[in-house]
Amino acid sequence: MRYRRLGRTGLQVSEVGVGGAPLGIEDYLEKWSPDTAESERSVRDMLSRAIGLGYNYIDTAPSYGAGRSEELIGLGLDGGLRSKTCLATKFLWRGQDKAAVMESVEASLRRLRTDYVDVLQIHGDTGYAYTPEDFRWIMESGPMEAMQQLREQGKVRYLGITCEEPVSLVPFLETDQFDMIQIKYNVIHQGAWHNVIPLAAKLDVGVVVMRPLTSGIFQKLMRNARPDIEELVDLNELALNFILSEPAIASAIVGARRPSEVERNNAISDAARRIDLGELQDRRVRG
Repeated sequence: MRYRRLGRTGLQVSEVGVGGAPLGIEDYLEKWSPDTAESERSVRDMLSRAIGLGYNYIDTAPSYGAGRSEELIGLGLDGGLRSKTCLATKFLWRGQDKAAVMESVEASLRRLRTDYVDVLQIHGDTGYAYTPEDFRWIMESGPMEAMQQLREQGKVRYLGITCEEPVSLVPFLETDQFDMIQIKYNVIHQGAWHNVIPLAAKLDVGVVVMRPLTSGIFQKLMRNARPDIEELVDLNELALNFILSEPAIASAIVGARRPSEVERNNAISDAARRIDLGELQDRRVRG
């Protein structure tokens, strides 16, 4: 596993992280029950193997299965592994005042079995861009004040915000209040490469990527075009390597439930077959 700096936080994070959504959400992308003893063992084994391989960035949220993802991660890290991780979680902001945000984070800490998280993020809605009204609510109606107070209390180290439509993060970046952002960026959704990623790099704001494997859409498309495609190319490796080829990205979080999955993604990090993204994006013939 290779490591990268998470912007001005100075944290050295694994360039591939563990995404917690599949842990807590029933039948997400495949048949899965988060509430069985077998699932709990699988998550424990996965986290132990991931940390053994060098993973240290773990991302979750209370909305991933009504807190179940956080519970499973808390169980998996209990017993000494927590200190080896950079743990990130989130909170839902819509309609939430300062007290509600504080209560949400306290509940997350209990489920995660820790007294602090390294990164606390405002959780953007799926497929939704922040509006000017959203910006004002977050910055003026309690959520940002709650985040700052939690940091002062030592329950949060760094502040972040997530969004699947990255351009709407620009006003938040310009406040200088956020240490990192988590965005949707992958081989299908490439818009962030042209605008938000350069701005974050200029401001020394860390960038974490969600959905680096496109939630399976790219793979389904390629299999549809050519059923034998995976005899020729590893589609997951291609999609993840595309993300890791951008040095301004600190970590790509990939959902995992089993040791074999983190082993596969770790091998892609170690392979280091990087792509010249400038050449890929260039519209003009070089030379």
